[in-house]
Amino acid sequence: MSEPAAERGGLPEDVLVRVRGLCKVYGNNEVLRGVDMDLHRGEVIVIFGRSGSGKSTLLRCVNFLEDPSEGTIEIAGMTLEGGHRTRAKRERIRRVRLYAGMVFQQFNLFPHMTAVQNVMAGPLALGKQDRRLQEELTGTSMDKDAVRKRAVDLLAEVGLADKTDEHPIRLSGGQQQRVAIARALAMQPEVMLFDEPTSALDPELTGEVLAVMKRLAVDRQMPMLVVTHEMGFAREVAHRMAFFHEGKILEQGPPSELVSNPQNPETKKFLDAVL
Repeated sequence: MSEPAAERGGLPEDVLVRVRGLCKVYGNNEVLRGVDMDLHRGEVIVIFGRSGSGKSTLLRCVNFLEDPSEGTIEIAGMTLEGGHRTRAKRERIRRVRLYAGMVFQQFNLFPHMTAVQNVMAGPLALGKQDRRLQEELTGTSMDKDAVRKRAVDLLAEVGLADKTDEHPIRLSGGQQQRVAIARALAMQPEVMLFDEPTSALDPELTGEVLAVMKRLAVDRQMPMLVVTHEMGFAREVAHRMAFFHEGKILEQGPPSELVSNPQNPETKKFLDAVL
């Protein structure tokens, strides 16, 4: 989808997501401490670091599953801040969630629905107002036949053309996560957020999910923020890597430079352990 030029706000044309001064506090625990980040068109950023460093919280703030304590997020032509959710802010958040698809660690598929029904669920659940907005943004009809056809096509794209009528219980973990990716793509997002999408998978199933993500990045040039420790994927697909430490980006750069020659001792210590 592409947003009208008038709604781009103050962002440069090639910047899709801009995070500035992002802080998130839970009680006395400061999880994010002034994060700045831009995601450009066609760019894949891999975010990595120790557990509890704030990686997943960043993604949840970008998609406003969590409200930032301080700072701003510019996405989908709008600036969003933390604080009380007014009616106008809730409307902007709905628009952001049409714009940014998210895939979680756990697949969270509806067990009583088939694969194709899971992929169809999001578009069909849109209210009339959101459905009109989605059609306006994508130029695609959201009627049930059109939604089903797109769901079938997406399952084929992630390698599950023969699993459309299977229920999640009959699918492997890797297959379930690929259904979850197709489900996120069914909303026709401009940006994809992946929160450790392979962490719940056995090693032999990880590759099939990473292969789908690679095709999205290469064939579709889908912009992505990816939280993962899969260094092979990062080296092959990412344009930039960002090392999180204690709620901040401690070091970032191209994978070829960051992995082979980290400048910060904490980055080096972490990479030595992972690699």
